[in-house]
Order: sequence, then structure tokens, then C-alpha cells
Amino acid sequence: MHMADALLSPAVGATFWAGTLGTIGYASKKLKDHLDDWKIPLMGVVGAFIFASQMVNFTIPGTGSSGHLGGGMILAVLLGPHAAFLVMASVLTVQSLFFADGGLLALGCNIWNLGIYPCFVAYPLVYKPLAGDGRSPQRILLASLASGIVGLQMGAFSVVLQTLLSGKSALPFTTFLLVMQPIHLAIGIVEGLITAGVVNFVRAVRPEILDNSAASVPPASGFSLRNVLIGFVALAAVTGGALSWFASSHPDGLEWSIGKVTGKAELPAQDHGLPGALKSVQEKTAFLPGYGFKPPTNEPKAKEDAPSWPAVDAGTSVSGLIGGGLVLVAVFAIGWVIRAFRRNRSA
Repeated sequence: MHMADALLSPAVGATFWAGTLGTIGYASKKLKDHLDDWKIPLMGVVGAFIFASQMVNFTIPGTGSSGHLGGGMILAVLLGPHAAFLVMASVLTVQSLFFADGGLLALGCNIWNLGIYPCFVAYPLVYKPLAGDGRSPQRILLASLASGIVGLQMGAFSVVLQTLLSGKSALPFTTFLLVMQPIHLAIGIVEGLITAGVVNFVRAVRPEILDNSAASVPPASGFSLRNVLIGFVALAAVTGGALSWFASSHPDGLEWSIGKVTGKAELPAQDHGLPGALKSVQEKTAFLPGYGFKPPTNEPKAKEDAPSWPAVDAGTSVSGLIGGGLVLVAVFAIGWVIRAFRRNRSA
């Protein structure tokens, strides 16, 4: 559900950029008071895993569409809403800047749609009441399904609303809405099942993480994250390095919905004004566009063959590994800055 710049007007893109930056500031301020040292490496490795997981689209049977994990609920359950939002912002920024996945003008909207709703709406209002103390696998499954569906439905509706506010007449509000919501309901069910699996894995290995995900009191002495960190690093490496070859070749839910309404998977790019300037910036920063190596500029364009499956490709594997590493670095940098502010304040 990564929006392209062509779906937005500069005014709407800038408005959601402002809202997203304000929320980043709010989340950072909240974390200054209770960001424990043990949580920073967990933020980094879970963020790397979410980056890799978003590379793996799964087919929605009978539709010709596909979806991918959003990951906001996994982050919120394991890290608490404020840390989760900052990690999601890091993942989407790395994707946009270095892999051209989602436009730069649309980055504020993408962070809003994939971060705000799961972290600050679905998690506190749906997941927590249903999961209770977080010790029952059955309640975790129910909570994950319900919150995953709610979060994605809100995100999908937000995309439709943002295109309406942008004046995109090619995507009539009612028609676009009636296509977007059902396909993202199916994707939300898969999201919920994956979330339940990941949360139950952590519950089995280190239930203290769930007990302290949003708490200001650190776990008891002797608490070790070693096995959890190793597990997420391994999952991120395998998912980004190899499972990404098995991603569905069908368009994702947003592209599929646009295609159903307009007949094409995307709207024409805007090459002038602010969108054109941001597109030029992205072309310079994205060293692995589309999660693959850039083709040589002096070679003639090769004839496109039918996509193979699995799509074994070194560029995809390198993208998954480097992208996960970049997210890890970005999250550690955020943690370092927050701790530095806290030290200066207490000095």
C-alpha cells in the first residue's frame, strides 16, 4: 500500500508530511522519558525484519492481486506505539529514498497510513482489549486478526480519501472505495495471521517483552534478548535474501485497485513542479530501484520476458540484506539521538 507521487497533489502531500513530522516529534518526546537501552536493539532487528517482509508479496487467491505485510501491529505489540511508529517511519523512509518504493511526496502519507492507524488506533483500541494480558495464544490470534483488519481498512480508506482531496478524477471516490476495501480486508486477514505467529513466537521465547513493550519499568535483572535478537536477524536475512525470490508477481492491492478503476496499474507521473523535483531527487538517491541493480545506461533496452517464479535474482537478495542493514542503522541512530537529548536534559 505504498502510494506513488502521481496519486497526490502537492498540497495534500505536504499536509500529511507536516502531520507525520509532528507525530514523529511527539513519539520522540514520549520516548525520551522511557526508552530503555534493551529496547533499542529490539527496535532495530524487528525493523529490519519488517523491511524484508514487505518485499514478499503473497497472492490473494481468485483476484489476480497480491498483498504484503504492513507490520505496524507487530511493531506496536513488541515495542509499544511510540517506538513502533518511529521504526515504521524508518522502514518507509529507507524504502523510498534508496529503493524508490513509494514516492517522496507521498512518504508522509505512506507513514501516516501504515503507521498512525495500527500504532495509535488499532493497537490501543482493538488489540490490547482483546489480547488481555497477552499470555493466551487464542486471544493473541483473535486480537491480531481484528486489529490487523481494522488497521488496514483504515489505511486503505485513507488512501482513497487522500486521492479525493488531491482531486484525482480518474479515481472516483465511491468506485475506488468499493474496490480498495474488500481487497485490503483479505490482506488484513493474512496480516493478522502473520502478526499472531510472530507475537506467539516472542511470547514463547521471551514473554517479558510483551509485558514491558509499553512500560517504563525495565525487565528484571538477568533479562536477555539474545535469542530473540538472533531469531529476528535470521528471519530478516532469510526473508530479504531468499524468500523475496518467491514474491507474487501480481500487482499489490493498491495497484490492482487502480487498475480495476482506470485500466492501468498506475497514474501518469508528474514531471513538473514539486513532484518533478522530488522525483529527480529520488532518482539520484535510489541506488537499488525496485529492489534490484540499475541496468547499464549505455546498453539497449532488453526485451521483456514473462516473469519467472521463483524470481532468483542477486539484486533482490542484495536489496533485502542492505535494506535491512540500513533500517538497523537508522533505528540505532534514532535511539542514540533520543538518549543524547535525555542525557543533556538531566545534566
